[in-house]
Order: sequence, then structure tokens, then C-alpha cells
Amino acid sequence: MTAYRGTNYHGFQIQSNALTVQEVLQKSVSKVLNEKVLITGCSRTDTGVHANQYCFNVHTESNITAKGFVRGVNGHLPDDISILSCEDVPLDFHARFDCKGKEYIYKIHCSESKNPFAPDLMLHYRRKLDFYAIKKAAGYFTGTHDFASFCADCTNVSTTVRTIHSLEIENYGDTVIVLVKGDGFLYNMIRIIVGTLLDVSEGRIIPDDIPEILDAKNRMRAGRTAMAHGLYLNRVFYDEKDLLA
Repeated sequence: MTAYRGTNYHGFQIQSNALTVQEVLQKSVSKVLNEKVLITGCSRTDTGVHANQYCFNVHTESNITAKGFVRGVNGHLPDDISILSCEDVPLDFHARFDCKGKEYIYKIHCSESKNPFAPDLMLHYRRKLDFYAIKKAAGYFTGTHDFASFCADCTNVSTTVRTIHSLEIENYGDTVIVLVKGDGFLYNMIRIIVGTLLDVSEGRIIPDDIPEILDAKNRMRAGRTAMAHGLYLNRVFYDEKDLLA
């Protein structure tokens, strides 16, 4: 399990023309294992998106211990990527395909004044949020729906139907956190949901419009796409009981 601050990276998945989290991890892991390896990640994350908990797996001939792996790889990683834990798994384990669901959080700094300590870690939103309206709108997203209206690019998926188990909005002073847990998410789905909730707060969309927007299956009907730097992959679930808890 790893965590990373995505500010300096063009997402997780390796690219030929930009620095990514996967590239940095693979180089560090290869040095420690003394063999060239390919790591398999649990998800793709966009440029600037962060992860509090990200799972990847790697096949190796090394007999290094889990503790040794964590210490060794962390010794080669930059400060914005960290190995949190490591464990042995069956040979057929796949970090992406064995995943039962994920939890994302989106952080918003609601204040006229910017937060100088987190300009790349939270969306700075200067307006006052209408919590009654956005919480009412949020309730329409839970359950199983076709989320085509909340997908930036649906061409590479076989279905746009997803299940959101919970969508909660929490307020801690100037910090607002949108917490979303589901069985899977489409490209930019969380960011479009958050952007739509912001449009609800501003009165551009009314809460009771959400079912109609879902039924439309049309990206143009939903709201804006919130900025990437407020988004975090928060938890990854490999046990369905934990996902539904």
C-alpha cells in the first residue's frame, strides 16, 4: 500500500512523455529488488490527484521481507511518495481486477482567504456553500444508476452503470469534505459530481434536477468538472464486507 501527493506527477499510469507516479515507483522498486519489474496499480489517477491509500502488486524472485521492502523502497522514493505497508499475496492477485470498490474524498477550502499551506491540496472556493441544497442533491446519487452524464469519456468502458454506496458531506470549519464510496467510478466521475454540487449551491442546478440529469445520459446536462487537486483516492477495498460497512 502506498500514498502520494500527485502535484508533481501526470497521474499514476506510466507515460512516454511525462513523469508519473508509476514510473518513480517502478524505478525505486526495481533498485531494491535488483531486477526490472512492472508494477500493477489498482486505479488510474489524473494529473494532480492524490492518494491516501493506493494498492499495487509486483511479481518478484526476491526473498526480501515485507518490512525490508517497505524500508528499502522508501529509502529511494522522493518525499511526496511513501510505501505504507506490504504483504505477500497469492500469485494470481491483481490490484485492479480484485478490487471490490473504492472510496474517494474531495477537499474544499471555503473561505474568502486562500490557505497558503494547501494550495495544491484543496479546492479554494470563495462562495458560501448552501449545505441544505447540496446535501439534498447528494442523496440522489446513492444507489445503482447509469452515470453517463457524469463521465468525461465513456468510450473505453463496457457499461456506465455504477453503484454508489454512500455520498457524505462533512464540514470542519473552513474545510468541506465530500466522501464518496462505490463499486467503481468512471473517468472524472467524482470531479463532475462535485462540480455539479457546486452548481447546485450556486443555484444553477436545483437538487431535484439530479434524477433527470442522470436519466439524460448526457455529459452536457451535468455541471462543471471540479479541479483535480482537491481529489484523493482515500481507501481501496478488497473485502466486500469492508466496502459495505
